[in-house]
Amino acid sequence: MGFLESSERVMERWTTNLWGFLLPAKHEQGEAVAMLLRQCDDNALIVGRQRVVAPNAFIIELLPEIHQQLSASAWPVAPVLANQVRRHAAERRYTFAGPVAVDLRPAPNDTTRRFRIHSRITPAEVQPLPMGSRTTR
Repeated sequence: MGFLESSERVMERWTTNLWGFLLPAKHEQGEAVAMLLRQCDDNALIVGRQRVVAPNAFIIELLPEIHQQLSASAWPVAPVLANQVRRHAAERRYTFAGPVAVDLRPAPNDTTRRFRIHSRITPAEVQPLPMGSRTTR
């Protein structure tokens, strides 16, 4: 039983440290979350008098070993990060052109950064109308 307990403590510490890198305590933003929200602010577009559209598609390139650890984790990270973006956008009164998506990918091997974030505004996919349906104006 001692081996299982110590293994469980090691895994808990490892997971806590990894989550702390991405999402630390409530009052303190993690480096990755801060950069994600900065991408949202820096790339927001004013499209009308009261409408600001923020990026809704984010790609986070992580070092391969960090990406592998997060992929093996039982807790999904991408939905938590997407919720952080949605909450930030609501506070700033941003709108999105489509659903918010965060994709975690391994970075190319030539990078020395722990992570890199790319963002873009991606419109929602428009579903085609069924055959024989009409639109009215």
